[in-house]
Amino acid sequence: MNIMKFRPLFFSLSLFLFLASFYSLIRWQFQPSIDFAGGSEYQISLPQISDQVTVEKLFKDNNIELASITHSENGRYLLRFRNISPEEKLNLTDALKTADKDFQELRFITLGPSLGKELLRKTVFAIILSSLSLLIFIGTRFNDFSFGLSAVLAMFHDAFILIGSFSILGHFFGAQIDSLFVTALLTTLSASVHDTIVTFNRIRELKRQNIRLDWVSLANQAVTETLVRSINNSMTIVFMLFSLVILGGDTTRWFALTLLIGVVCGTYSSTGVAIPLVLFLKNRRRK
Repeated sequence: MNIMKFRPLFFSLSLFLFLASFYSLIRWQFQPSIDFAGGSEYQISLPQISDQVTVEKLFKDNNIELASITHSENGRYLLRFRNISPEEKLNLTDALKTADKDFQELRFITLGPSLGKELLRKTVFAIILSSLSLLIFIGTRFNDFSFGLSAVLAMFHDAFILIGSFSILGHFFGAQIDSLFVTALLTTLSASVHDTIVTFNRIRELKRQNIRLDWVSLANQAVTETLVRSINNSMTIVFMLFSLVILGGDTTRWFALTLLIGVVCGTYSSTGVAIPLVLFLKNRRRK
């Protein structure tokens, strides 16, 4: 199977996704949650109130502007707004109890923006450190740093597209960047490299068996032998994550969707980005 003949198509698709992500990040940026922007998150139960407009009016009457409101079918509301004083919190609770005698406070947390900056700084540091470690480790293990560089670039490809996709989802559907997104992002980077290493290892084994075989033929044979396994492994995860996106709760839906996008990108990039990059670097070195 001559999969590598589609390298121009792979590069074109990746370029399109990259440009779309870049445009979204420049144009719309993100919808940060309180994990990054700071603020209060209030999870309550109002069994007698099924209209979000009523809840919004209660907050407006207390001079509190809602940043977002999520309503579940069981009468639960997830509300995000600015930091409020204890007096404002008490007045708001009294108003909610008056509106619904079955009112229950499930959770109330307040975070400052400094925590979000610290989390972002640690995330960037973790990505840089892991990238350097992978570059050195893969390059050393394969005795060829073109493999390490290709794996790291494919990993950044997945990360950037995932970030850009959430910028688009944030603009059109209100998806927010929170600590769960950071967790999913780092998990995606790990999964992306895993599939890539499996294919790289098969290329190395085939090269030892037939040293005269050119790199394109090696890549085609390695991808042909590992592609079905990679897709089957990914589909088992995709089915589970897709079920969580459709049937899961509001608090985990965006997290599951992040992982779903990451798994799809990682499966694609191991064949459509990492291997073509290796061939490109090999060709450049030969010239």
